[in-house]
Amino acid sequence: MTESNSRIEILDVTLRDGEQTNGVSFSWQQKLNITKHLLKDLKIDRVEIASARVSPGEFEAVKKIVEWAKSENLQNRIEILGFVDYDKTVEWMKGTGVRVLNLLTKGSLNHLTNQLRKTPAEHFSDIQKTVEYAAAAGITVNVYLEDWSNGYTHSRDYVLEYLDVVSKFPVSRFYLADTLGVLSPLEVRTAITDLVKEFPKLWFEFHGHNDYDLAVANCLEAVQAGVKGLHVAVNGLGERAGNSPLEAVVTALHDKTKYRTSVVEREITNASRLVEVFSGKRISDNRPIVGEDVFTQTAGVHADGDKKGNLYANPILPERFGRARVYALGKLAGKASITENLKQLGMVLSPEIEKKVLERVIELGDQNKTVTKEDLPYIISDITGENLEASFRIESCTVTSGIGVKPKAEVKVNYQGKYFEASGFGDGGYDAFMNALGKILKELNIQIPKLYDYEVRIPPGGNTNALVETVITWKGDGDTHPIRTIGIDSDQQVAAVKATERLLHILLGNV
Repeated sequence: MTESNSRIEILDVTLRDGEQTNGVSFSWQQKLNITKHLLKDLKIDRVEIASARVSPGEFEAVKKIVEWAKSENLQNRIEILGFVDYDKTVEWMKGTGVRVLNLLTKGSLNHLTNQLRKTPAEHFSDIQKTVEYAAAAGITVNVYLEDWSNGYTHSRDYVLEYLDVVSKFPVSRFYLADTLGVLSPLEVRTAITDLVKEFPKLWFEFHGHNDYDLAVANCLEAVQAGVKGLHVAVNGLGERAGNSPLEAVVTALHDKTKYRTSVVEREITNASRLVEVFSGKRISDNRPIVGEDVFTQTAGVHADGDKKGNLYANPILPERFGRARVYALGKLAGKASITENLKQLGMVLSPEIEKKVLERVIELGDQNKTVTKEDLPYIISDITGENLEASFRIESCTVTSGIGVKPKAEVKVNYQGKYFEASGFGDGGYDAFMNALGKILKELNIQIPKLYDYEVRIPPGGNTNALVETVITWKGDGDTHPIRTIGIDSDQQVAAVKATERLLHILLGNV
């Protein structure tokens, strides 16, 4: 097979068919930005950006995108969907400057007779008039066979007649649309193999939908059967269950067939995130290729296996898509998980400290807390600063606060083997804790410096259940060297309590 024969063209329909996703409507600025990324960075072959005659806003959007495309000499890679209406779509296109028309025609006898209420001859005549009018205006025409999948299944003779007649018109490509997503992979292969045999000179492309979650498999079968192009949408956007997802189709095509595309795999994740933000449709964490969790190993045994020879890696390597393997931290984590995360942070710990870190991670996992790689420095800081043999330990602390509630704290401490309890009120939860603790410290004749600064930090990512690092600076009257203590916990109040306990360890010499 030559390189030209193994090359599959990709038409991205995110901005046209994808916009039929419930609740999705792109502004012209968003359409332009997505188009730029698809053509310049992802290296998609062609982009279908809109439907003709939809609205004045769509007209302006197409016009602006075409202006940009001309400046980059990419105008022939911009396509729009239009209608069998003789001159109306073509005149609309002439106003925008777009030069490629994807004409929506009827690919099933059922749609033709029950929706258009016309005979095949009438429809073919209408198509011819529109196509010839477009050709006279210098516009390239491709045709969609809408509902082709049902058309071939239930009215094969009509489909054959359609292709025999319309192929004589100035049409470049024929788009075989599984409009309702009804075909199985075997049905796709059977139908397209038949049509390629009947019309070997025609350029066929497959347009799949994902109603049975078979769109990717159907695309692979379509290619094996002889189509020269596939239609996809970023993140599988589209009506109902969506269109064939670009990310999975391209990856599977590259890995599971001898066919290749021009798509730059490293840009797939960026395209996914861009469309996710602009569409407002968040993709699931376990979505193939682009999901947040798909390159995450959770079990410690998997991390250990990867460490010993990539035993749990498959060909879908994260580096292909500009990503990295992640080893989840939680109750299922193992030593290898900790080691791999520390390696990514550029940190090396002693075996003793690494063991303590693992124990803390498992403890937090048992508490249903989410621990990330970015949490590890905080955990390490906390562990290396704690002293389980300290003479002063805060055994428990309960803080009650809220809107319309006077903050209250109840504290229990262990000092030199004896327990002391107190409660206190304050202007906030931590203030209430300090007032309660102050009563105990007064009883024990222990003085502490004044709170000089109080800083709260969380790791990047914006998770509300992330670990919190509370850094408190203490400074007494006349002190030239303030004391700085750190507390780590997923609860901000508890992190502050731990930082305060750390101060007492320092003052009492338990460090």
